Amino acid sequence: MEWTEQRIEMLRRLWGQGQTASQIAAALGGVTRNAVIGKAHRLGLTGRPSPIKRDAAGGDAPKRRPAARRIAMAPQPKPMLPMQRSNQAPTHAEAAPPAPPAPQERRAYQPQRTQAGGKACSWPVGDPKQPGFHFCGEPAEPGRPYCGTHCQQAYQRKSEAA
Repeated sequence: MEWTEQRIEMLRRLWGQGQTASQIAAALGGVTRNAVIGKAHRLGLTGRPSPIKRDAAGGDAPKRRPAARRIAMAPQPKPMLPMQRSNQAPTHAEAAPPAPPAPQERRAYQPQRTQAGGKACSWPVGDPKQPGFHFCGEPAEPGRPYCGTHCQQAYQRKSEAA
């Protein structure tokens, strides 16, 4: 898209009418809202009034209460009274909801040691959220966290990548 004299004139006219940058972009076609804003800035077009609504006294419109206060003012549910039980089995409606599953513990990764005393390859195998996830475990290359096979995958020379 090229900024021709006709398009610049149209931008100036629509900007002066108070159209939004999105409306101007749609009218011009083939240009984004940000391109309109950038061109208006480069042309030195005057700023426009803020879209924030003002009250009659010139101050800001009333602000919403903070979320914490709105929550505190929300009606609280009434506590349930204990039901008198008979010797009958509880109905489906009376059954307690299942307890939420216990959160799984996250343990910090500790590099494994091979039987020879060196470090084991820490290449992840599988999805960490699924059972059966594990690390490769083969002997790691000296000074590297991975075995030879996984080092080839993890590290590539610039000449090979290009």
